[in-house]
Amino acid sequence: MLKNEAQKPSLKRLPAGGRKAISLSPEAVVKTSYLPSGQRTPLVVRPGVEGLDLAEWAASNLGFLETELQRHGAILFRDFGVEAVAGFTKFTRSVAPELLEYYERTVHRKVIDDKVYTASEYPAEHPIPMHNEYSFAHVWPLKLWFYCVRPAARGGETTLADSRRVYEMIPPDVRERFITKRVMYARNYGEGLDLGWEDVFQTSDRAEVEQYCREAGIPWEWKDGNRLRTRQVRDAVARHPRTGETVWFNQVHLFHVSSLEEGARRSLLTLFREEDLPRHAFYGDGSPIEPEALEAVREAYRRATVRVAWERGDVLMMDNMLVAHGREPFEGERTILVAMAERFENRDA
Repeated sequence: MLKNEAQKPSLKRLPAGGRKAISLSPEAVVKTSYLPSGQRTPLVVRPGVEGLDLAEWAASNLGFLETELQRHGAILFRDFGVEAVAGFTKFTRSVAPELLEYYERTVHRKVIDDKVYTASEYPAEHPIPMHNEYSFAHVWPLKLWFYCVRPAARGGETTLADSRRVYEMIPPDVRERFITKRVMYARNYGEGLDLGWEDVFQTSDRAEVEQYCREAGIPWEWKDGNRLRTRQVRDAVARHPRTGETVWFNQVHLFHVSSLEEGARRSLLTLFREEDLPRHAFYGDGSPIEPEALEAVREAYRRATVRVAWERGDVLMMDNMLVAHGREPFEGERTILVAMAERFENRDA
């Protein structure tokens, strides 16, 4: 949890050159604005003085950051000259000293540094649907950071959507159906088409997997051929522990087979029954989800979407419950790093 610091930003010192510490007004230290689209998510913060160290400024202004993060859901730090992994981790740890491991994995990532990873390594030609990180799990990070090492030659924008707005935009009857029935995330590991259970749980020891599932409230079943099946039922909405606001917080539209491109979906359904698909979603009672309900969720995300075009050295800080994120297709090389912090456990899961 962030310290209750005074909200007035301050500049402790400027680097090198024998310059003395000075006192500046908040408006002179950093400048705030919005993206050209005018959307209020994310808030854009730029340095107002030369040589401002982002990590040092953040450490002295945690209250300001927390207030703005809760208001806007995301903050884009631009033009601070954040250099490489060291500069990124210095900033993240100035806000949250303990970063989190990447657990219960759903996509491939590379480890770049201690608890710093590449963003989802998903084919460049396909978009990544909107999602809140680990909203399918019983624990999740409250804070996320993305860092742009290299923007794509074309495309590759990170998409954001205010989860409060998404909740309001979903038709009440659809929303209540999901709230009442909840969501079941179904995974079958070891079919050769998704991550194996050894990658997901980062162990080859079945006993460790079973212990994790037991603690996380995940029913499991070992199948022939070293395969594993899990089913976990989670809420479709959540209440933010600090703001008290209700947010749309699940990955039903992403896990559901209908999220796949039509050709890939047809191929999978010729190979597997729905209950045997590598990844799929149902209502919490195991019943199928109506196509129109899923389309209503996707339409709400479309209406709420804001696109962030990356510049080298950008850092995007997000409240993982207040804002969902995704990725547009891209061309060329693209390197975005991610870190997570502030573990929150849903004790009612």
